[in-house]
Amino acid sequence: MIVFSEAQKLVIEQARSFGNEKISLDDAAGRVISEKIVADRDYPPFDRASVDGYAIRQSDWNAGLRTFLIREVIFAGKEPDASIEQGECYKIMTGAAVPACADSIIRKEDVAEWSGRIDCSLHVLNINQHIARRGEDVKMGHIISSEPLFCSPAVTGILASIGKHEIVVERLPQVCIITTGDEIISIDSTPGAVQIRNSNRHVLKALLKKWNISPFYSMHVPDAIDEIRSALQTAIQSDIIIICGGVSAGDADHVPGVLTTMGAKKIFHKVAIKPGKPIWFGKFDQGPIVFALPGNPLSCLVTFRLFIETFLFYSVGLKNPLQISLPLRGNRSKKSQLDEFFPVKITGIPSCLDIISFNGSGDITAAIQADAIAKHPLMMPELVNGTILDTYPLF
Repeated sequence: MIVFSEAQKLVIEQARSFGNEKISLDDAAGRVISEKIVADRDYPPFDRASVDGYAIRQSDWNAGLRTFLIREVIFAGKEPDASIEQGECYKIMTGAAVPACADSIIRKEDVAEWSGRIDCSLHVLNINQHIARRGEDVKMGHIISSEPLFCSPAVTGILASIGKHEIVVERLPQVCIITTGDEIISIDSTPGAVQIRNSNRHVLKALLKKWNISPFYSMHVPDAIDEIRSALQTAIQSDIIIICGGVSAGDADHVPGVLTTMGAKKIFHKVAIKPGKPIWFGKFDQGPIVFALPGNPLSCLVTFRLFIETFLFYSVGLKNPLQISLPLRGNRSKKSQLDEFFPVKITGIPSCLDIISFNGSGDITAAIQADAIAKHPLMMPELVNGTILDTYPLF
């Protein structure tokens, strides 16, 4: 058995790219961009009005003029018909291009307009006031980003602005899900007295959907060696195999043995964490990575968040899986000699962690109110109010 930090390190060492592909920008939300983003022109591409107002020559202001004749109205997307002369101004709208003959804008709120003229009540006006200068955000040819970048709505807006209707992204891995257990039935069936519905399959699908990954193969098998082997033989063509159940030390926990006989190389089996201690991690030479997770619902959720999500982050080139540090509200006593992960809710301003009570890793309702899991370090028997904890958001 190894400690949590060592297990995460070993998972990160196995991260690998699954290639890349070019897709439409409209399909890129939530994907990871793997090409340089370069500005195709200056931004702003022209001197731009940042307020509704009146564009004047600063030299007129400096000469003491405070009344101006409105020469023309300029809307966004319109070029002026003529230049302004001494004592003249443009009425200009936010976002419009500022003509070269004007170099300051007086806000609409600071003037009185009458009969095609304005009287200015402002006392101080600086050159280029209320003008976003051409190229002040970014110059043509500037590399906006050269690192792998998550395609958020904000990034989508930037890409659209620079004309990237297609973008190169990291290819998504092919993932297979195998759940095991004689007691497990499908969610549309009525369980007998000692049966339970297969929640883990759907939890794993939902967790993968956050990454835009749809498993190309998902099945359930009983706790039978031959059937586990058969499922793995089908799944071995994938990039990642996720098995849920059958990894502990019971008489029906056949998954580690079957993986070994099929040639999978074990990297670790069992981590000093609770829940999730029995997790198995390994790989097939020239084949898929394998995560074999415990079958209890909270264990499945926690081990995916701590290990599979970390693997995915590093595989697509993102180096900082979301982890935050927040203070605990309340006290908590250690229940084991392991790193314990427990469900919490992030609340308040400033934020803190509220403990959500649960009845162990098999509690199907444990995470329903949780938006994160927090780590109770193995060397700290007691947590007191205000203790800062590593926290792993679930959203």
